[in-house]
Amino acid sequence: MMHLAVEASPNGMVMTDCDGKIVMVNSATEKLFGYSRQELIGHSIEVLIPARFRHHHPGYRQAYISESKSRSMGHGRDLYGLHKSGKEFPVEVGLNPVETEHDGIFVLAAIVDITDRKHAEEMIHLAVEASPNGMVMTNHEGKIMMVNTTTEALFGYQREELLGQSIEVLIPESHRAHHPALRSDFIKHPSTRAMGHGRDLHGQHKNGKEFPVEVGLNPIQTPRGVMVLASVIDITERKSQEEQLKAALKEKDLLLSEIHHRVKNNLQIIDSLLGMQSDMLNNSAAISVLKESQNRVKSMALIHQVLYQSLDFSRTDFSSFIQSLVDNLSVSYALDASRIVVNIDTDQEVLLPIDVSIPLGLILNELCTNAMKYAFTESRCGHIDISLKRQNPEQLLVCISDDGVGIPDDFDIENTQSLGLQLVQLLSEQISAELTIQRKNPTRFSLIVPL
Repeated sequence: MMHLAVEASPNGMVMTDCDGKIVMVNSATEKLFGYSRQELIGHSIEVLIPARFRHHHPGYRQAYISESKSRSMGHGRDLYGLHKSGKEFPVEVGLNPVETEHDGIFVLAAIVDITDRKHAEEMIHLAVEASPNGMVMTNHEGKIMMVNTTTEALFGYQREELLGQSIEVLIPESHRAHHPALRSDFIKHPSTRAMGHGRDLHGQHKNGKEFPVEVGLNPIQTPRGVMVLASVIDITERKSQEEQLKAALKEKDLLLSEIHHRVKNNLQIIDSLLGMQSDMLNNSAAISVLKESQNRVKSMALIHQVLYQSLDFSRTDFSSFIQSLVDNLSVSYALDASRIVVNIDTDQEVLLPIDVSIPLGLILNELCTNAMKYAFTESRCGHIDISLKRQNPEQLLVCISDDGVGIPDDFDIENTQSLGLQLVQLLSEQISAELTIQRKNPTRFSLIVPL
């Protein structure tokens, strides 16, 4: 049974006597070294060892016979076998002493060809060495076990200066005191992640200069415990570009702010000119037309005022605009607050792009003006309700309603000569809003605005 097990082993199995003579080999050994067993039995084990190692091998054999215990051979050294063709190949060898009653101690060696493993290790080494990022491996104590060429260039050290040193040598002095605790916490809870969690990280060059870095951490399980492989990228250029971009954005924001401020001022000038023109007229119809034009101009000026005060020049806080619009119209038309109450119900911070907010602002201006001027004739009392609500993330529902006299049944809304209602319909089409009109009880204009 023992013989069958040895013969069937996928590893090479070689038994030698106390003098190092081969007394047994299996089929795997024949394939591994290219010899038949007849060519090996009776020969010294050194026939399977490269010439450059043969001189010292008998001494190692004798030392092992004296020690006589199962262990791996080589103790960390790279071991090689010698094929019959003269080609060397890397091996891993396990030794087991076999005691006999009459012939002393025999040694059973299990031999594994690790060419593929060595090749894989070499590929990994080449990949790490060729990486454009700095690669630094540390043990659980934070001692540097490996660095690549990029790390040398990045920090200005030769690898001989770094191996065995604490990783803190690469960290600015201002952060060194806290780093061991962070290392210890990572070893306790190892996971592949970016280092720093949003903090600005810096490395320190050999010359003492600090530079910004981005670090990725990868825990690696090894026979010697958890190792940490850190990938280090110098982001000096990226930081510089970010600063330039921030400066450019700030400049753009200042420019947009100034543009909105100037547009608002120009519209206020137009408003003043229209007001001055009104003061020079005695015709009440003409004065009414100019006042309506003034309110339209003010509505647009309010949008630019809100944008000027905003932190985001691409979107208007439309909910804050509505209150300003209503206040302006109430003053313009001398609204009697004791008779007519205006209720405003809006979602907080309804942010709209300027190409929607200006037309929608003009629509509200026209509808609120109509309600204030025509809904409460003959000293009627009532309410004007303005609602601004999100239907869903893609639609906004805008409603302006009143409980006044309503729109007469004989009034043709579609073919009206009223400039205000014509504007409402044209502007609704401009922003692709769906307009619905209810004539009375209450009178309601509803717009579904796509966002």
